[in-house]
Amino acid sequence: MTCFVAFLRGINVGGHIVKKEKLQEAFNSLGFEKVATYKQSGNVIFKTSGINVEEIKSKIETKLKETLGYDVAVFVRTIQQLKDIIIKNPFNGKEKEGTSFLVTLLPNLHASIPFELPFIIPKSAAQIISAKGTEVFSETHGGGEGALPNPFIESKLKVKATTRNLNIIREIAEKFCD
Repeated sequence: MTCFVAFLRGINVGGHIVKKEKLQEAFNSLGFEKVATYKQSGNVIFKTSGINVEEIKSKIETKLKETLGYDVAVFVRTIQQLKDIIIKNPFNGKEKEGTSFLVTLLPNLHASIPFELPFIIPKSAAQIISAKGTEVFSETHGGGEGALPNPFIESKLKVKATTRNLNIIREIAEKFCD
């Protein structure tokens, strides 16, 4: 059995509120085991014997559409992939007071980023530091909507994406599926 994490984009926005119990029920109905949510309901950890990530992702998206009545973009990673993200993140040893380190998950490998890195997002408190594989790493100084790189990345790369604080990624990798 492999341990996966489904990161759900915008599950509780636009007037939608989804309780973790409803998500756990939906994931359990797909035959997944040891289903748990973490911090927000947009982080769902589970085990399955299936290993085809695209197939797993598709099953989850279909089930969520059926259960919730609206589309939810899903980004699936294994616990090992999260550990790899932690290792390859460009922030190691650069922690600064008041800075948040973010990881934006992409649906697939992007051949190129259409801007030079590092890149300060216009009208934002966020700066994109690097892009590695299916992740984009950024940092922000201060909160609020302008602190999130997600809308900018989605518009420039023309894909759906979801962003998590690196601390959340680290906590999930450390607390689940040992």
